[in-house]
Amino acid sequence: MTKADIVERIYERVGFSKKEAAEVVESIFETMKTRLEAGEKVKISGFGNFVINEKRPRKGRNPQTGDEIVISGRCVLTFKPSQVLKRTINMAR
Repeated sequence: MTKADIVERIYERVGFSKKEAAEVVESIFETMKTRLEAGEKVKISGFGNFVINEKRPRKGRNPQTGDEIVISGRCVLTFKPSQVLKRTINMAR
């Protein structure tokens, strides 16, 4: 499903114009991005949690040369589905 698909569904179900639906979707995604950038957790009830986890620097190897390198630390976005979403997906199968 793409962002355009979400806009189309909102347009069909809610009755907004396509422009209004696109603005709503953009606004939601922008709010989520802003909160995640600030290090906050984004929880959508009945759907799941988006969380930023920090990975520490670690040792690794260059697979071509075998040389040891240091893999820099970074932030990783993770999603954990809610129990409601898991149940819904499993019942659909």
